[in-house]
Amino acid sequence: MQSKLLSSLVNITLLASLYTTLGANALTQYRMHGVENIQKQMDFDLKNHEYWDDYLEDIDTTFGYIESYDNVLTCDKSKSTLSLYMKDDEAAYKLKKNYSAFTGKMKGDKAQEGDLKTPVGVYNLIKKLDKVDSFYGPLAFVTSYPNSYDIYRGKSGSGIWIHGLPTTQERDSFTKGCIAIKNKSIECLARNIDINKTVLIIDEDAIEKNLPKEIYSDILSELYAWRYAWIYNDLEEYLNFYDTTFKRYDGVNYNNFARYKKRIFAKNETKTILFQKINVIPYPNSENLFKITFYEVYKSDNYAFSGNKVLIVKYKDSKIKIITEQ
Repeated sequence: MQSKLLSSLVNITLLASLYTTLGANALTQYRMHGVENIQKQMDFDLKNHEYWDDYLEDIDTTFGYIESYDNVLTCDKSKSTLSLYMKDDEAAYKLKKNYSAFTGKMKGDKAQEGDLKTPVGVYNLIKKLDKVDSFYGPLAFVTSYPNSYDIYRGKSGSGIWIHGLPTTQERDSFTKGCIAIKNKSIECLARNIDINKTVLIIDEDAIEKNLPKEIYSDILSELYAWRYAWIYNDLEEYLNFYDTTFKRYDGVNYNNFARYKKRIFAKNETKTILFQKINVIPYPNSENLFKITFYEVYKSDNYAFSGNKVLIVKYKDSKIKIITEQ
């Protein structure tokens, strides 16, 4: 009984919100065609640049469009620094700490196991290790290298950490590919971050900041145009968002992916697709390349999924092309 009452209250609240947002026309559309007609119009409107231009106006996009990270760690390999930026009370990213850092012995982006290079890219911190060999100091953070773009490019290797310095041994002024900072610094870092709300950006030089907001407006409107084609079974428009060089995380190429999607779209199923915790971050050392992550909720007549999604996209002439996804 309580569940039915709660559901009714939610529906009433939704309709009231629609009426407030869209005006009397929304109520007329609901009276004549039901809520599905309003939903389709709202899904369509999420493709509009005007909506995203207005929405982004007061949002800090220093490092990209970010919904799910309170902390940004940046590593400038050329200056051997690891910097921590944290959201303040106004949701703006402010520099909190600069840490001196050791990085890989060899310059350049990591490509294979044992090349002594620190990777360039956008990574998550997937685990905190409180018990490590004394060579790595008091603790370490495990990064998500290799990520989906690394896999797309055929890169190999693993075990890229942010860690401390030896507590008893001598060490060189470089690493085998990890990022190493002083032991007091890594303990300070551990006190200040939640690894689930922290993103790591590594570049050869200074991290690119403050791209024009118009770029993020373009990308977000394109993301929702892709979603619209997906929800409403427009196969041609949906596949138009994929580059012909596309390769999924599991190796499926564009042609096989297109054939698979053709079978799925032919079912003409009713779908619910929600994107939450969206992040759009410029990919370091790459021209017009962006990493898009979000939490996806998908439900159709025969399949349901909820989990994290990653897209790597090329951005050109206000459009995006997906080159890999996971």
